[in-house]
Amino acid sequence: MASAAEPQRPTPLKSGIEFASADIRALQADDFANPGMLWVVRGEKLWQEPAGRDGKSCASCHGDAKAGMRGTEMRYPLLDPGTARLINLEGRIMQCRERRQQAEPLRYESDELLALTAYVAHQSRGMPVNVSIDWQNRGHFEAGRAMFYRRLGQTNLSCAQCHQDHWGKQLGPETISQGHGNAYPIYRLEWQTVGSLHRRFRSCLSGVRAEMLPYGAPEYLDLELYLAWRASGLLLETPGVRR
Repeated sequence: MASAAEPQRPTPLKSGIEFASADIRALQADDFANPGMLWVVRGEKLWQEPAGRDGKSCASCHGDAKAGMRGTEMRYPLLDPGTARLINLEGRIMQCRERRQQAEPLRYESDELLALTAYVAHQSRGMPVNVSIDWQNRGHFEAGRAMFYRRLGQTNLSCAQCHQDHWGKQLGPETISQGHGNAYPIYRLEWQTVGSLHRRFRSCLSGVRAEMLPYGAPEYLDLELYLAWRASGLLLETPGVRR
């Protein structure tokens, strides 16, 4: 079993799409067939729509997302300067909506938030994951790493036992991936919809019969940061497709 003594990245580094079947790889690669692109298209419309008391749209401040948002997703999660809290892309979108647009926050895992997140993340597709770990966010990084190696639930399994120690092996009909988040938000055939990385965390916790935390929980954000560091160098694929 891998040790948590030192941070580790899998060698060689492989995106989850490399463990998918040929039909799933083809579905992700074709923007006309990829069902996740429906959320990207919806996100593009929401980007232009006024919201809140001031009637501002995302575009009012940020302009054309294809230029202004390129290179954004690859840096998240990061510390929010105003609160000194770790925040992911979904959190940033909700924060902007509340503070800048004076609008009601979007609910985690709502179609609107997934669409906006997918649209913004899509602008960085093909760019490498590149989060920074320094003295300011080191505590969050270490907490996420500890969670990755912690045995949980009635099955007493950790993330690392599947995605660090046994990636590439079969688990039923599926091949175990390295557990990277570079394709999220993602369309999963088992969900028949797009979902966030936090939804995937909850699915895994359910699988090991552990307590599921609410979406946006600090523990999930810490784990998301560790996984982003662990995936450094992989290209962003949003919206990905998996079975």
